[in-house]
Amino acid sequence: MLKFWKKKPTEAASADKQTEHAAAVAPESGVLHEALAEIAAPAETRPETERFVAPAAEAAEAAAPGRRSWRERLADSGFARSLGSLFVRHPKLDDDLLDELETALITADVGIEASTELVESLRKRMHKREFADAPALLAALRQALLALLKPVEQPLQVGGRKPFVVLVVGINGAGKTTTIGKLARRWRDEQRAVMLAAGDTFRAAAVEQLKTWGERNAVPVISQGQDADAASVIFDALQAARSRGADVLIADTAGRLHTQGGLMDELGKIARVLKKLDADAPHEVLMVIDGTTGQNAVSQVRQFRQIVGVTGLVVTKLDGTAKGGVVFALAREFGLPIRFVGLGESATDLRPFEAAAFVDGLLPASLGGEAQGHD
Repeated sequence: MLKFWKKKPTEAASADKQTEHAAAVAPESGVLHEALAEIAAPAETRPETERFVAPAAEAAEAAAPGRRSWRERLADSGFARSLGSLFVRHPKLDDDLLDELETALITADVGIEASTELVESLRKRMHKREFADAPALLAALRQALLALLKPVEQPLQVGGRKPFVVLVVGINGAGKTTTIGKLARRWRDEQRAVMLAAGDTFRAAAVEQLKTWGERNAVPVISQGQDADAASVIFDALQAARSRGADVLIADTAGRLHTQGGLMDELGKIARVLKKLDADAPHEVLMVIDGTTGQNAVSQVRQFRQIVGVTGLVVTKLDGTAKGGVVFALAREFGLPIRFVGLGESATDLRPFEAAAFVDGLLPASLGGEAQGHD
């Protein structure tokens, strides 16, 4: 099996390699020439990286007795801390408690409109005496938050297409390349044949970083040099994935700000070029959101959706200083499926989104019943 996945000596799309791929897709030769006319000539292949040594995060993962629960991971989030202290300071059910709850929700990046709607609904119910104390209010808040998130709890299914093409987008620093590495690990562990495409040619370190993840997960990476045409890299990778019978192809793209017109246009070009080989590709456009960016994440998603048609979200860095409320804001604003959330550094801490587990992890455990103990 290892022999089957062994890389070719050169990953660049040289003239010989293009000929080889053209032969592999001979029935689509007209399509191939049309696609190659749109993409730029590939740059020279970068040298292979040195042998990778597992970082401390993976060593810690191997030594850990078991992964921590959602509540343990989210306990330090701004959302969980603010709600926990709120109910300690205001155990009495009154309008002051609801006013502070609204402030806490807004501060936690839930958004002004969503926070106001939630609190006003609770206020009306309180005045109708539908709940008598703070624990009952907390239970009602839990149900309201869960109602916001349940519709976007839609796991990503990568079957039905071969290869299933996942295009990963997002701004620099959101954890995009790391997320790709963790997804590769997850799907490889499910016995799927995975390949990666190093389409972030804008940043020199990104190609090497993805190769490192490839070595770490025993997953082949198709790459070219820095400043190579990203559409060319990903087109080449899709050809290779088809010829090798891969189940999933995950394509990295340049981390960009939504205000960078040239880089945003490149995303549209990548999508067009992929459709030359598969009219339905990419089958998933996964946008990675940094959970610490707050309301700015909403404008990012809005812009990316217009350019490349985002079909799913990954929210990372929710275990640290993230306030956590941005998940609710995104769900209310766009209704896009939240495929995964990042709850830690190790590969297994990228978890499929579970609405109930997420809400239970954010709300205080001492009121409204015991924690559900979701893993």
